[in-house]
Amino acid sequence: MKELSVNHLLGIKYINKNDIELIFETADQFKEVINRPIKKVPSLRDITIANIFFENSTRTKLSFELAQKRLSADVISFSAAQSSVKKGETLIDTVNNILSMKVDMVVMRHERPGAAHFLSRNVNASIVNAGDGAHEHPTQGLLDSYTIREKLGDVGGKKVVIVGDILHSRVALSNIFALQMQGAEVKVCGPKTLIPKYVESLGVKVEPNLRKALEWADVANMLRVQNERLDVNYFPSTREYAQQYGVDKALLDSLNKEIVIMHPGPINRGVEITSDVADSQQSVILEQVENGVAIRMAVIYLLASKIKQ
Repeated sequence: MKELSVNHLLGIKYINKNDIELIFETADQFKEVINRPIKKVPSLRDITIANIFFENSTRTKLSFELAQKRLSADVISFSAAQSSVKKGETLIDTVNNILSMKVDMVVMRHERPGAAHFLSRNVNASIVNAGDGAHEHPTQGLLDSYTIREKLGDVGGKKVVIVGDILHSRVALSNIFALQMQGAEVKVCGPKTLIPKYVESLGVKVEPNLRKALEWADVANMLRVQNERLDVNYFPSTREYAQQYGVDKALLDSLNKEIVIMHPGPINRGVEITSDVADSQQSVILEQVENGVAIRMAVIYLLASKIKQ
């Protein structure tokens, strides 16, 4: 049986193209499972997984929990807001206390970049990074690539523009790494204040003009402005941002081709995209949500296979 080259999923930059292909092949099988009348398989009934979220999350947390339950794993969920972390307990002590309950795998979201990497070196469990600050969100990067592959047949050779708040986005970085690894061409577009200075060193071109970016692209991945991470004003107003970097149906219809519209959610309707774009035939937003469960099932299953050995 093929296996992943890693024992943890800490970021796309730590895996290789063969790992991505294996995750996608496994997700294909699980996608078939979750569309059956009985949506469960007994693959991981001897595995216990802890979901540890130090940042608020709705979609990612639900998606991981559903993926785990579809695989018949035992699942415990932990929210830092109601925990001893608030009393000063360290991250390692918190996780080790949970692991002493015979937990095999930890899915963790944390506000600090590198937290999952730090944990993987200090505790005895398989770690899945569910987002670490503005660093990476590997399962989102994987599910976005998987959705492009499903919609357009292949990721290699495709042109993808990521639009919006690149500076604070872990989704953008994971997408860039995953897309480039599979042979896609990537551009970013957004206010100059929200484009990190290092982005061109990653082999990514910057296109400040939204129309030009969309005319170039096969796929546009529209990111929300992460207001919770903005400590200063990066642009004059939300209204002005929407006028310059928001996509509406009139703009889409004026292009000389049909492009795929993606969004990792949650959508700020009327800001990055209008409702008629979000709900249009060109949007694959709901497919991304469905694929998220299949991709997370695949990642958990493949990592758990290594634990069992």
